[in-house]
Amino acid sequence: MRKSLFIALLVVVGQAVAQTAEKKSKSLVLFSLRNNPVYTDEFIYLYKKNHLNPGDFTEKKVDEYLNLFINFKLKVSEAKSRGLDTTAAFNKEFKSYKEELKKPYLAEKDELDRLTKEAYQRLNEEVKASHILITLKPDAASADTLAAFTKIMTIRSRVMGGENFEKVAEQVSEDPSAKSNGGNLGYFTALQMVYPFEQAAYSLKVGEISQPVRTRFGYHLLKVTDRKPARGEVEVSHIILRTGSPDDKKVKNKILEIYDQLRGGRSWEELCREYSEDPATKDSGGKLRPFGVGALAGIPQFEAVAFSLKQPGEISDPFQSAYGWHIVRLEKKIPMPAFSQVEETLKRKVSRDERLQIADKRLQEEKRKLYGFSENVEIKNSLINTADTTLQRGKWKFNGDNSLRPKTIFVLQNKSYDVGQLILFMERKQTTTALSPGAYMTQLYESFVDEKLTEIEDTKLLAENADFRNLLTEYEEGILLFTIMEKEVWNRDANDTVALHNFYRENKEKYKAGDRVHARVFTITDKNFLEEIKTKVNTGDSLKKDDLKKFKSIQPFRNYERGDNKAIDKVSWAIGLQSVEESETYFLIEIDRLVPPGIKSFEETRAQVVSDYQEILEKKWLTELRQKYPVKINNKGKKLVVNELTKK
Repeated sequence: MRKSLFIALLVVVGQAVAQTAEKKSKSLVLFSLRNNPVYTDEFIYLYKKNHLNPGDFTEKKVDEYLNLFINFKLKVSEAKSRGLDTTAAFNKEFKSYKEELKKPYLAEKDELDRLTKEAYQRLNEEVKASHILITLKPDAASADTLAAFTKIMTIRSRVMGGENFEKVAEQVSEDPSAKSNGGNLGYFTALQMVYPFEQAAYSLKVGEISQPVRTRFGYHLLKVTDRKPARGEVEVSHIILRTGSPDDKKVKNKILEIYDQLRGGRSWEELCREYSEDPATKDSGGKLRPFGVGALAGIPQFEAVAFSLKQPGEISDPFQSAYGWHIVRLEKKIPMPAFSQVEETLKRKVSRDERLQIADKRLQEEKRKLYGFSENVEIKNSLINTADTTLQRGKWKFNGDNSLRPKTIFVLQNKSYDVGQLILFMERKQTTTALSPGAYMTQLYESFVDEKLTEIEDTKLLAENADFRNLLTEYEEGILLFTIMEKEVWNRDANDTVALHNFYRENKEKYKAGDRVHARVFTITDKNFLEEIKTKVNTGDSLKKDDLKKFKSIQPFRNYERGDNKAIDKVSWAIGLQSVEESETYFLIEIDRLVPPGIKSFEETRAQVVSDYQEILEKKWLTELRQKYPVKINNKGKKLVVNELTKK
């Protein structure tokens, strides 16, 4: 809990720091720990970050913080000397935080903003399109890809030559629904189709036919047949009778009978409850969640009727869909909200959508150009040819010609990377996969290139951005601090009952208490029930299990001092039953005895004993650390820090 809270606070403050770069003072050594220097700029940065009150910028306050800062650095130095910054657990946690910290400094954030705005603009327009699909797996071999591309281009030549698009779709499209709908997909908006398909649809004019579009389903040809302003969302209620082919006529007659009853004045809610066969909505008037165009693509009749209704309360004629017979009532129409109202929700959707992955891939390609990426295709193909089915099981070992290992496979920012480095990476990173061996090895190769690209970017970011550098150091040392504190203080003897009892006995005088009451507290928000219970108890009756269940909470009997509980502080400290109100909550307090001043029992004060015991452990440990890592303060550095932090 301590660690998660600390890191969460770092995230919040860190993101704020990322927005404003400060001018840093010229850095000097402030102090050294066994000849390891700590610089003034780091101290000034942290002091300003953690002190927002103008009254904190005094020489006395700076001295106090310097002592705390030295203690912090002593603990971190010890953690590093034990290798806690090299463990797998540390590296995994630190890498996760590092990736989050980088986002405000990199272009990816701008890309997410751009894609979010693009999606919002498209949500304001509906597109109606038809398509022809030639299926192709994402990891298809190059020969299969070429064959599919040739096939789709031949089809395009036919429709560009004047053949009817819908007729051709019925004949050759590998989308099963095309046989019945001629490839017609109806109206849709952003975030309803795969992103490359959406991109093509929104870039075409009405009547235009696209070039082949590759998606994870294969190659598509698109024809846009209409575009119009978006109609927002609708909220409707429905009554449905499920259709079974033997009783189809019977079901139709029943829905017409229900419709006649509606027209005759019977209430919608009553008929819905009596007849509707949607168990999830029948008892709530048949109300459905709001939906937009394209959201119910599987039942286009329902969507068409819902959007055709004009006024709230208007009821449709009975109609049939693949699910049965429906009657729909319009509850309300919901126009497209302003961007500011949906920005955060839309951003979350976009961040999970493939469009961000596609944009990231494009950015990676741009970065490769920026850092002079070049690859030896011949060597790359030679390595990929060694892939076999053991790679799919995550058991691959290189069994090819060892003369391949030292050969350069790619160059990035004038640095060469050889096959041997890549082999080690693949043997470490491989896992089970459904991809073909060649496709999976290619994927691992791309991951290796991206990892090296990230390392170059990180080095550049650390060198050029002091805010990021300081923040990253703070995270790294924060994780190490909590790890070492758990080992040396928080978890050390904290559960050793013998040691804690001994400490308690040796320091009993610290745990004195004044007047106390032994009481239990019942909490409830119903004042009438509270009065009922008081009357019941005062007339000699006892509380039953059913009574106790009605209380919001029950705190069992224990000793209370003044200040332990606001409600108890408000009542008279006398044996009996009393009630009090605090912040619109009612408390029933039962005091069964008064406890005279004296030393608290171990159980009463266990939390304080543990805290005090840990404080002693920490002080003893810090004394040992100061002997192990002699502290030497640089007076010039300290003077610079004091002047910088106390100047008006």
